[in-house]
Amino acid sequence: MRSQEQILYLLKTQGALTAQAVAEAMALTSMGARKHLQQLQQRGLVVVEDRPAGKGRPARFWLLSDAGHARFPDRHGELTAQLISLLRSSLGDAALDTLVSAREQQALVVYQQKLATAKALDQRLALLVQARTDEGYMAELLCQESGWLLVENHCPICAAAQACQSFCRSELQQFQQLFPDAIISRAEHLLGGERRCAYRIMPLIVS
Repeated sequence: MRSQEQILYLLKTQGALTAQAVAEAMALTSMGARKHLQQLQQRGLVVVEDRPAGKGRPARFWLLSDAGHARFPDRHGELTAQLISLLRSSLGDAALDTLVSAREQQALVVYQQKLATAKALDQRLALLVQARTDEGYMAELLCQESGWLLVENHCPICAAAQACQSFCRSELQQFQQLFPDAIISRAEHLLGGERRCAYRIMPLIVS
């Protein structure tokens, strides 16, 4: 069972994979990986998708189902969405925006304190990734030719973000305030139909 939980985590962080890719990542035989995937499929946690692979038969990819994604919890998502709806209907969008801004500033102070122990941009980014991972975002920092890609493989406040997309705008603004020595832009967006959220980070070059 532990191997199956690790496979779910792998598919959550890497996206759709073939059985062979799962086997290599998990140090399993192809047969062993396929057996685990089939059992997960029987439990309704993964689904199969055949994709064109040039000439010959399509390649078979395995990915999380909705139930599989649900294994990675949203923090009190349903209750939060209900409270947002009630706040909006009772006090209006302006009051909701005020609440989101207050939350953003509160979190900003916490992050600034956690990042204060480092000066270099890459070190501060690493501390932010650790903080976001502790909060349930399954974050990682990928090096790119022009900088980094900050990836969040899971959104623990997804229900709240769906009910109020100001949370997404707030997140980007928060990162921009935390790193005035970098250009930060959204590269991928979960609510835009992609499997995760990601931010492209390029250091400012001071002449």
